[in-house]
Amino acid sequence: MTVPTPSSHNPDPSHPSAPPAGPGDRPGTAASAPPPAPPHVVSAGYGGEGWPLVRRELRDAAVCAVAVAVVGVLLGILWLWLAPRVPLYTDGKVVLPARPEGEEAIGAEGVFGLLGLVLGVVTGIAVFLLRTKGGVGLVVGLGVGGLLGSVLGWRTGIWLGPETNLSVAAQAAGKGATFDAPLDLHAYGLLLVWPFAAVLVHLLVTAVFGPRDDAPGAVVAAPQHWKS
Repeated sequence: MTVPTPSSHNPDPSHPSAPPAGPGDRPGTAASAPPPAPPHVVSAGYGGEGWPLVRRELRDAAVCAVAVAVVGVLLGILWLWLAPRVPLYTDGKVVLPARPEGEEAIGAEGVFGLLGLVLGVVTGIAVFLLRTKGGVGLVVGLGVGGLLGSVLGWRTGIWLGPETNLSVAAQAAGKGATFDAPLDLHAYGLLLVWPFAAVLVHLLVTAVFGPRDDAPGAVVAAPQHWKS
């Protein structure tokens, strides 16, 4: 009687056999395990906040625009104070420039442009000092507020300045008298000096002195060590 011999593939049925070695495994070493998959990272940047971030930026833009525009009243007062006067002469019938070769009108517009430049630099730095983190809303508010402030300063200077109706001013001055011409602005491009200066200065100051935060959502992968 022949005694059955155990199978060479599974000498002990109670213990499962080890998986066959792959072609890339070396004898006497464990199989190399693949690196664990990196965890899923959700960016905490602008896309992750959604509507609350938009509302905050709109609020910052509105507050900044109103605060900067109010400074336009100061622009109008300074323009009225520093701008050279344009003298006019009346003989009782017509109004003529007292000095046709004078450059007071050009000087008045130049003073307006310089004041807009100074206020643009001041407001740009002031907004950065109040909110060092910056933001799109602050930049938009500076641009809109600077433009509104320039228009407000222009109209304030004219309103507080000499009489804009030349007939009324000539009658009040009398025949053969001279009087000051009203302030006016013919180069409307000067209204953009303030907003451009404010936005540019704010961006430069923020880039140089602003906080250095890491980019949101950035992930630095750790080096993987393969087991041999």
